[in-house]
Amino acid sequence: MKKIILMWAMALTVTAVQAQDFKPMLEKTFLAFDTTQDQTVKVEQANKLALIAKKWDNEWVTHYYAAYSKGVLSHYEKDAAKRDAYLDEADKEREDAVSILKKENDETYVLAAMLANMRMAIDPMNRWQKYGKVFSDNLESAKDANPDNPRMYYLQGTSKFFTPKAYGGGKKTALPYFEKADALFAKEPGGDITKPYWGKYQTKYFLAQCKHEDKD
Repeated sequence: MKKIILMWAMALTVTAVQAQDFKPMLEKTFLAFDTTQDQTVKVEQANKLALIAKKWDNEWVTHYYAAYSKGVLSHYEKDAAKRDAYLDEADKEREDAVSILKKENDETYVLAAMLANMRMAIDPMNRWQKYGKVFSDNLESAKDANPDNPRMYYLQGTSKFFTPKAYGGGKKTALPYFEKADALFAKEPGGDITKPYWGKYQTKYFLAQCKHEDKD
């Protein structure tokens, strides 16, 4: 009996260790991906994130970062078909994350909004009606789940930033969203890879850009 109990305890310990093992590797790979400006390195690190998601298939956050990285790669890709292909992969990884969670949360909603915005960016004239609504609806759901998620306001800011002034966008319009995001990022502890914290440095960049209004 004691032997059975000991074996059971050891099995639980091994399971706990295995569950923790992914965190250092995930954090290191994500930071390498998020901080590099080298597209080749970005692709390499995104592929590593996909492998991490495959290895630790039962952890929602590994799929989350794999989805995020594929979405970002789409933004940097020039070929429209390849951009859509990256987003197809991202959508699948996001769906896997939600399936593991058994529900959406504010971060998965924000990620869905980000991916929809990138779909729209491939062909704005023909896609804005469909994906613009997906973008807005997911941000509304994210706000209902957690109104203090800074990534929500960051995405709204970038959307306004890249929208022409004639259509209600521009730097001046985007600025309040980045200011709101920046204030919330200042309150966000960060440092825990299982609690997404991306967007802080990107927000700082866009804040600086918005404070230098274009001359008309």
